Amino acid sequence: MEASEKIAVVEKYVRAFAESDMSIIEDIFAEDAVVHDPVGSEPHVGIDAVMGFYRRTVPGPATLELTGPVRCAGNSAAFPFIVVAGDLRIEIIDVFEFNEAGKVAAMRAYWSM
Repeated sequence: MEASEKIAVVEKYVRAFAESDMSIIEDIFAEDAVVHDPVGSEPHVGIDAVMGFYRRTVPGPATLELTGPVRCAGNSAAFPFIVVAGDLRIEIIDVFEFNEAGKVAAMRAYWSM
């Protein structure tokens, strides 16, 4: 998977939040995806659990603004961003790990209040 393809997935992820479009989220994650958000919390395992997590955490439009370039290495992409939802503002670094089909197999979100 080329860096440009990984960056395109990150851009789709950002768009999913702006448009509150959970079908985009479902499209980019693998059926057996594992999401750690934030790292250290109980992981969400499998697409049903991942979608349940996103449906609970993205009830309305949120703004994700990349604050630096997407960095790609191996089968991963890391990207810093700020999420703004109402009065909530959190600085985050996400790391996507991709499977051979180009789907996000694992996501780790590094943030804390």
